[in-house]
Amino acid sequence: MSEQTERAFQKQAGVFLNKKRQVGTKSGKDIRWTKNVGLGIKTPVEAIQGTYIDKKCPFTGDVAIRGRLLRGIVRSMKMKRTLTIRRDYLHYIKKYNRFEKRHKNISAHVSPAFLDLKQGDTVLVGQCRPLSKTVRFNVLKVIATAASDKKKFAKF
Repeated sequence: MSEQTERAFQKQAGVFLNKKRQVGTKSGKDIRWTKNVGLGIKTPVEAIQGTYIDKKCPFTGDVAIRGRLLRGIVRSMKMKRTLTIRRDYLHYIKKYNRFEKRHKNISAHVSPAFLDLKQGDTVLVGQCRPLSKTVRFNVLKVIATAASDKKKFAKF
């Protein structure tokens, strides 16, 4: 396991790294633990074959996806391993018998398995336990890539 970018030693919980070597044999590949998050979502190839270590990753870490699955457009990726998605919706005003446009911004953790994400992509996020003060969701799948950088209302 490489990917030692933090000050503390990074390793996957439950994986014993100090395997005893027998005389005359060469060690094979590194041991890597992955899991299927369920809900019909496939584990990315990068999560299975990669060398990154992320304890908040739903595929290689100790985070369970439960609750809601939401879809949104990537708004910013300025934070480390975290992005902000924008969810557009219509709110009905009974007095005027019309709808108004509204939106919410949601912070979500990005696993290093999704390194090719950029602003404007459509992603599927799943609810999990609180990972930090504002992050309660995890990116599970990239649905569509960005067509344009223009800020627009996604429903229309």
